[in-house]
Amino acid sequence: MTKQINKGRLSHRVVKGGLWVFLLRIVQQLFNLGRLIILARILAPHDFGLMGIALLTMATLETFSQTGFQQALIQKKGDIETYLDSAWTVLVLRGIALFVVLYFAAPYAAIFFKAPTATLIIRVIGLSILFQSFTNIGVIYFQKELEFNKQFVYQLSGVLTDFIVAVSAALILKSVWALVFGLVAGSAVRCFVSYLIHSYRPRLSRDLKKARGLFGFGKWVFGSSILIFLLTQGDDIFVGKLLGVAALGFYQMAYRISNIPATEITHIISQVTFPAYSKLQNDIPKLREAYLKVLQVTAFLSFPAAALIFVLAPDFTKIFLGEKWMPMVPAMQALSVFGVTRSIGATMGPILYSVGRPKIQTKVSSIQLITMAVIIYPLTVQWGILGASLAVVIPNILALILIIAETKQIIQSQYKDFIMRMSPAATGVSMMIFVAFLGHGLLPDSNGIVKFFIIMALYSSIYFMTVYLLDIKTGHKMRHELQNIFGKLRR
Repeated sequence: MTKQINKGRLSHRVVKGGLWVFLLRIVQQLFNLGRLIILARILAPHDFGLMGIALLTMATLETFSQTGFQQALIQKKGDIETYLDSAWTVLVLRGIALFVVLYFAAPYAAIFFKAPTATLIIRVIGLSILFQSFTNIGVIYFQKELEFNKQFVYQLSGVLTDFIVAVSAALILKSVWALVFGLVAGSAVRCFVSYLIHSYRPRLSRDLKKARGLFGFGKWVFGSSILIFLLTQGDDIFVGKLLGVAALGFYQMAYRISNIPATEITHIISQVTFPAYSKLQNDIPKLREAYLKVLQVTAFLSFPAAALIFVLAPDFTKIFLGEKWMPMVPAMQALSVFGVTRSIGATMGPILYSVGRPKIQTKVSSIQLITMAVIIYPLTVQWGILGASLAVVIPNILALILIIAETKQIIQSQYKDFIMRMSPAATGVSMMIFVAFLGHGLLPDSNGIVKFFIIMALYSSIYFMTVYLLDIKTGHKMRHELQNIFGKLRR
């Protein structure tokens, strides 16, 4: 009886936590998308390319000094308070070192990308690293204990600040500095709020033995982080170096928009399921049951989002961003495929981490990186940013196949279980795309916003109706899972 109660409480906390994370990401992306549309209208692709160079430089240093402490503290059983001061001390020292290195490396990064004006931008955004490093480490409890209502307030403070500062600065300055000031201001406010919202007060500690103890788990997170960085940012570096700053602006905008659904679904999944799976790591049947439900709901949400981006990319770009951004449309459509495979793959990462086997993620990412490195140059030379997009999509499909095989063994499942859980969403998306291409041009030729939303609603209705009919006929229990989720929320 006690186990049944504990399971019910955990399930309820996961659903409740998932709702808060979902609300946070929805609100975040509404502000981010609004910010993106406003700034895209005011600024040029070259400005976004300059900011992209600065962020790439900062991300490179951050990734190659990753500790993996956050994942290790979440995965660790029992009380973690004795580890916090040591971990925070290492993170502060790391942040200061990164800021210094970034400051002196800025001119060389600018020379590499042939963009001398990026030097000062790189140095200024380095301030965000300092703010992140001094953030209260006590906020780790928000994820570990599934207290995502507090995480909502903490994260949203930075998002709102970034939006207000960036848009205001863009209207006044009409330059790349609007993006820079928004980023730094958001990081500063988030650091300040972290001490208001959590009572823990970290202190510098000379005892770093505890921190070394976290490296046993963190080293594989570090290795995986490097590979994931090269996979997600290596194409940006390649495009910026080979095709130039403006092409990088087009490419990053295409990537950002096409992957909004995948990014949000990935973020929600990893934040909610990792701590939940960690509590179930010794109970394989329950772990398998929980994972397959997550996979089914993820496919139900991510498949139609990617399909809508694929079919509506030209209209969205022309209406909301303007004609100057139209060259990125083919790349956006290709990257929407990357987005959906990424969101499905993201359901499996928390499984690997929760059972203490992050090494698998590192190996799969290595294969994915090698494949991308082999094909990216010829494809980019042949087709520009579209070729770079294909060089990202193809290895990701390969990695998804490999990680499914590993996850299947961990949860002691079969391939047919994966296929059955995803087949209703795949069928619904196929019907949506078929109708989209069949009915292309039948509606009046207009670039109006009203027409755009009518078409989006029509395609979405086709998808949901198809899935609903399949659910009735085949008994996939999608309705049951959704009713179960909302039932827990009502309770």
